[in-house]
Formats: sequence, structure tokens, C-alpha cells
Amino acid sequence: MTLIIIFVVSFVTGLFASLGLGGGMILILYLTMIGSVSQLEAQGICLLFFLPIAVLSLIFHTKNKLVEWKKALPCLIVGSVTSLVFAYIATLIDTNLLSRLFGGFIVLTGVCMLVRRK
Repeated sequence: MTLIIIFVVSFVTGLFASLGLGGGMILILYLTMIGSVSQLEAQGICLLFFLPIAVLSLIFHTKNKLVEWKKALPCLIVGSVTSLVFAYIATLIDTNLLSRLFGGFIVLTGVCMLVRRK
């Protein structure tokens, strides 16, 4: 049964990630709530999980001319540096606080989606 659940969670996470819908939240929630993995470890696993998905998605989007590299390159550079800095900061934060911050982020995101006007 556990193997089936892992397969389903991985499939849904990969599907949502490929569509740009935030599959990482599903994976992190599964790992922390059901898999008994610490928040920091779950985030690391999630990042590792998304490397091949990101590469494949980038290949397909570039092939379909959906990537504007002049706009994407500065985002890539700043995002990479920011990720390094905050990955280090995350290792300094207590795991319980990190979990609460992540939960607050999920709630805030949900509220913003509910009240956002088109």
C-alpha cells in the first residue's frame, strides 16, 4: 500500500510541477505529514525531485519557443544566488519554525488565490 501511495504522490507532484502548478507543496506536505521527514529534509528532497522535471520542462518549452531568454536569464541568475543564500539560512532556522513558516506561506497563498480578482 505504501508503495502505491508513494507512486501516486510522485505522479501527481510531477504532473503539477510540469504544468507549473506548484507540485512541491504536495510533495513537502506528504513527506512531512505522512513520511515523517523533517521540514528541511523534505525541502531538500523536493529540490532534488524537481531537477529532472525542470530540465525536461525547459527543453520542451524552449523547443516550443515559450522561453524568452533575454527575460529569463536575469531571473535565473538572481534566483540562483537567492536560492543559495536562503538555503543556507534555512539550515540555521529551527525545524519547527521552518514548518510553521511553510504552513503560513501555504495559507497566505490560498487566501490570495481566493480573494484575487481577475
